[in-house]
Amino acid sequence: MNTVLYWAASFALVCFALGMVCATVRLLRGPTAQDRVLALDTLYINGMLTMLAFGIRSGTSVYFDIALLIALFGFVGSTAMARFLLRGEVIEP
Repeated sequence: MNTVLYWAASFALVCFALGMVCATVRLLRGPTAQDRVLALDTLYINGMLTMLAFGIRSGTSVYFDIALLIALFGFVGSTAMARFLLRGEVIEP
C-alpha cells in the first residue's frame, strides 16, 4: 500500500476517534433528548467511517461489510427513536 494512503487513513482514524469522544460527551451531558439522539447518530456515523478507514488501511473487505451493517442498524435505530420522541410509541396500533 502507498505510504501516503496509509498515513491519510491513520489521520482519519484519529479524527473519527476525536469526533466520537465529542459525541460521547454530548450524549452524556445533553440537556434534551434530541441532543442525545443527534449524539447517537454522530456516534454511529463515526463508527461506520472508522470501519471504512480500517478497511482501506488493511485492504480487506470484511470491514466494509461491518460498516454496511452499522449504517443499516443506525438508520433503523434513529428512525425508531425519532418516532418515539414525536409520538410516544414506535409501532402504531
